[in-house]
Amino acid sequence: MSTTTSAGTPAADTPPPGSGAVTELIVGGMTCGACVARIEKKLGRLDGVSATVNLATGRARVSHPATVTADELMAVVVAAGFTAALPEPQPAEDRDGPAGADEPAAGRLLITAALAVPVLVLSMVPALQFRNWQWLCFTLATPVAVWGSWPFHQRALRGLRHSAATMDTLVSLGVLASYLWSAYALFFGGAGEPGMTMPFTLVPSVTGDRADVYLEAVVGVPLFVLAGRMLEARARRGTGSALRALASLAAKDVVVRAADGAERTVPIGDLRVGDHFVVRPGERVATDGVVVAGSSALDLSLVTGESAPVEAGPGTAVVGGAVNSGGLLEVRAEAVGADTQLARIARLVEDAQAGKARVQRVADAVAGVFVPAVLTVAVTVLGFWLGAGASAQAAVTAAVAVLVVACPCALGLATPTALLAATGRGAGLGILVSGPQALEGLRRVDTVVLDKTGTLTTGSMTVTEITGDEAALRLAAAAESGSEHPVGRAIHAHALALEPSATPLPPATDFTATPGVGVRAKVESRWVEVTRPGTEPSGGAAPAGGPRTPLPRPLTEALRRAEDNGHTAVVVHVDGTPGAVIALGDTVRAGSYRAVDHLRRLGLRPVLATGDGEAAAKAVAAELGITEVHARATPEDKAELVRTLRERGHRVAVIGDGVNDTAALAGADLGIAMGSGTDAAIGAADVTLVRKDMSALADAVRLARRTSVTVRSNLLWAFGYNLVTLPLAAVGLLNPMVAAAAMSASSLLVVGNSLRLRGWQPRLSGAARTQPSRSRGGLR
Repeated sequence: MSTTTSAGTPAADTPPPGSGAVTELIVGGMTCGACVARIEKKLGRLDGVSATVNLATGRARVSHPATVTADELMAVVVAAGFTAALPEPQPAEDRDGPAGADEPAAGRLLITAALAVPVLVLSMVPALQFRNWQWLCFTLATPVAVWGSWPFHQRALRGLRHSAATMDTLVSLGVLASYLWSAYALFFGGAGEPGMTMPFTLVPSVTGDRADVYLEAVVGVPLFVLAGRMLEARARRGTGSALRALASLAAKDVVVRAADGAERTVPIGDLRVGDHFVVRPGERVATDGVVVAGSSALDLSLVTGESAPVEAGPGTAVVGGAVNSGGLLEVRAEAVGADTQLARIARLVEDAQAGKARVQRVADAVAGVFVPAVLTVAVTVLGFWLGAGASAQAAVTAAVAVLVVACPCALGLATPTALLAATGRGAGLGILVSGPQALEGLRRVDTVVLDKTGTLTTGSMTVTEITGDEAALRLAAAAESGSEHPVGRAIHAHALALEPSATPLPPATDFTATPGVGVRAKVESRWVEVTRPGTEPSGGAAPAGGPRTPLPRPLTEALRRAEDNGHTAVVVHVDGTPGAVIALGDTVRAGSYRAVDHLRRLGLRPVLATGDGEAAAKAVAAELGITEVHARATPEDKAELVRTLRERGHRVAVIGDGVNDTAALAGADLGIAMGSGTDAAIGAADVTLVRKDMSALADAVRLARRTSVTVRSNLLWAFGYNLVTLPLAAVGLLNPMVAAAAMSASSLLVVGNSLRLRGWQPRLSGAARTQPSRSRGGLR
């Protein structure tokens, strides 16, 4: 038996005795929750088989006994009226298809709208009805009824072949019934007379000599439903963006060094465990391995999200995706392909996404009952009126009114329009929301897991404290001008920001950099050394200025403060004499304290999870008033923390900015990414905070709660509308034209209610408004 990994690569499936297998299928042709329910029900009828179908990703994950083959599973899906196939290995960037994959649907919607608008205006405004207006409307409505509505007709026929009814069935029947009756009325019922006008009436005029036309229903139904589904499709598009971003971190080619020293460039797929490969300055480490030669500082921010550089030398383990900031490295590959840390993170992301969107909209959840019920009512109404001796026109009119008035336009627009208005308003507030599940999740979360670096802090190394001779900073910056190390760049940038432009830094000569120790250079005829505490450059050789002197007490205390705060500290020696201690670290973002405080006031519990050390994590947590801290957390640790919290009954949101946060973002009830973070984190998240002000997080929660109220009121109206109008249509008290107008009015009311979100303003609670703000420019 063969199954597939979450990345779509075929893999041998060898379940232990007594256990089953898991097979992933790509399913096509699904349009609503009824489709999902039908597939899961059909697959569940097989002995020992259970399935989870994801409408957003178009994939089904099926657990089954080893005796059930993938071909049998696909046959069941096909027999239900859908398409099914096993995933094939493909580049991650192709998972969502081309960017313009929805262009045909967009073109259909635009052409349908162009044809439908004149018909709606003429049919609903009697004052505009000129001589033979009905024939112009019929001409415009015909292509809409056939070509514009063809996707609904096609899926309705497919469902009919498999004895199933969906929203498409209702839309198709409503359009066809309205069109065929209108054609009858025009050609045989007297409605085609040149001077005919069609005034509004609340009750069907079934006793007159002329039959009515319902062309506004013919064009209005497909127009509104196509628009709603286009909005929904755009919200779902981009499911694989997180996986594409993760794939972009992996190197495409690698320089392999043979035993004789010869080098050759090979595709990353040809790299094998045990091969030695070269990583030059500025290049990305191709795969997980161990350094066998060379020394450098590695920038792991893209992989771990943490800004502190990691010194790498012989024997140091390195992670694929890290960027070499300094010297030449030779690395022995220890893991390749699916066994790398980057690939494991990608699997965690895909596994989390596969089970994330299981809760469908209310309209989709009831579709399996709603549609057959409406069809039953329409047929019953037709038979009742005919059996009661009413005319065929009266019976058909009542049945058509039932179909038209029950069209799920308002149901389809209830969530997308509120989402569109909320996302537009959120964008103005620096909040980007991916879909309705994100808004619902934001409203319901009770725990927020916060990353530190790049989220609560700026994410870049800066000088936080200088103790000693301030002139030593200028000399240290001059000595570091030739350094590529992140510490050296931060010192140099800090000095440049303080120095007037008219007084440039002096030049440095005889520059020497010792990996893992520091730098040494001659500046203004003096030897300047910038080193880590307790280290000596150049093998400990004394500088020309003489032997070193012990650190004075103020500098020793500065080193201890830096250690307590989890900061990196370097000592500046000038001609062997310690002149200053420079502490470097992350700085807390302005507004982070206020944001965390607002979250607590909204009833959310903040939890700090970071890959940084214990001291740095606790220092930031103490500053922001966070009591629960998880330090030195790997990507797997963060994902496990989220799973543990969820198992305890908490609804968890995760906010982060690095690839190390990606699995936790995808596995949480809600993922929130900083806009300055990596593409992988943003792709895995449901919400992205564009503005650097962390108060955007609290605003996002408030916006979600307001949007949830709007969506629920929209759905309440949509269902309430059907509860009122369906009985009126069934007893013949609702003209199909009025039913179409009511259907349109229902959609307009839903849209109007949603548009109120465009003027929404975040307001603090009274306690929050009176709470004094607290900010911090840096950790001391």
